[in-house]
Amino acid sequence: MLVGKIDRVGRIRTLHGDMGVWHKYTFGLAGERFFRALAEKGVLLATRCETCRKTYLPPKIYCPTCFAELTVWVELPPRGYVETYTFLYEDLEENRLTEPVAVAFVTFPGVEGGIIHRLGEVRPEEVCSGLEVEAVLAAERSGGLQDILYFRPSRE
Repeated sequence: MLVGKIDRVGRIRTLHGDMGVWHKYTFGLAGERFFRALAEKGVLLATRCETCRKTYLPPKIYCPTCFAELTVWVELPPRGYVETYTFLYEDLEENRLTEPVAVAFVTFPGVEGGIIHRLGEVRPEEVCSGLEVEAVLAAERSGGLQDILYFRPSRE
């Protein structure tokens, strides 16, 4: 077994075959609080920097601008806006979909960042940048992004 720095190319060996890799993704402190609030209260949370006066979604623990610790949590309004969008014509296995699926980057007023998610209850020709949308939540939530079923055009 080779240990340490390889100083000669001839000492490098290649092994062919498959290697199973398992991983577990953790939300981190900010993500855990965000998804817990989504699951338990059905609200979107963001963090605000008191120094920079910026609000971040997804929430962060430290401000990327001034590096201040972010301890102020704010509940976002239930409505946002389509910043940009695209249509999916195939699923993850490259099977053709019967109807295209709209996916949008949804932003919220005064917030840095946003959420990428599906749009629903909207015809493709109605989708546009600036469209006001609201989250439709699952009746039973478990603390993940799937707790938001989709965003639909705002009804108010």
